[in-house]
Amino acid sequence: MNILYFLVGCSVLMAVIFLAAFFWASKTGQHDDVYTPAVRILFDDEDKSDEHHISKQSTS
Repeated sequence: MNILYFLVGCSVLMAVIFLAAFFWASKTGQHDDVYTPAVRILFDDEDKSDEHHISKQSTS
């Protein structure tokens, strides 16, 4: 029975820690921009290694 009290106490402590982390993230603006992450996959990022490879070929 004592282990049950210990496990309930640990779970309540973890819940309070996660709740505090959520409120901290909300306060610091973590959840302000909800649109950009959804469309970020649609943007084409140029590969930096290709640019470096092309610039080396043009100087040779």
